[in-house]
Amino acid sequence: MESCVNETLHPAAPHHLPSFITAPGETDVLMIVVGIILIVSVVGVGNLYLHLHTLPERRAHKSQKLQFEIVAVLCLLALFTHNHLFWVIGLFLGMIDLPDFGTPLRRIAGSVEKMAGVPPEPDPTEPPTETAGHAAGTHGAAAKSEAEAHA
Repeated sequence: MESCVNETLHPAAPHHLPSFITAPGETDVLMIVVGIILIVSVVGVGNLYLHLHTLPERRAHKSQKLQFEIVAVLCLLALFTHNHLFWVIGLFLGMIDLPDFGTPLRRIAGSVEKMAGVPPEPDPTEPPTETAGHAAGTHGAAAKSEAEAHA
């Protein structure tokens, strides 16, 4: 089989071939280098895109929880629908600080309930408070019986 392969160049071929042309059976170094550069560039551009895409969420992270959730939903919509208007709205919403309307309205409602004589409802954001006697009486006995059961 090797007797059929002639190592001389074809007479019509140029006498000086460029360095990127490899002989048959040799490793194509240029293709390997270009492949590595392509993989690194695709990963780098994807990382830059996702980093830029999360910019509104990172800006809104310091704000209120509701504002952060709205910005996160807008960013996800922009990512999956390729509608850039959602991303721009999310960026603007993440850059501004929305005023806290909930606290003053809650205080007004509590004052109106107090004036009307209605007992105020417990604040859902605060943990429930227990009296010391009640907590010691119920949880202490339950913990003692549970400890005896395990012993």
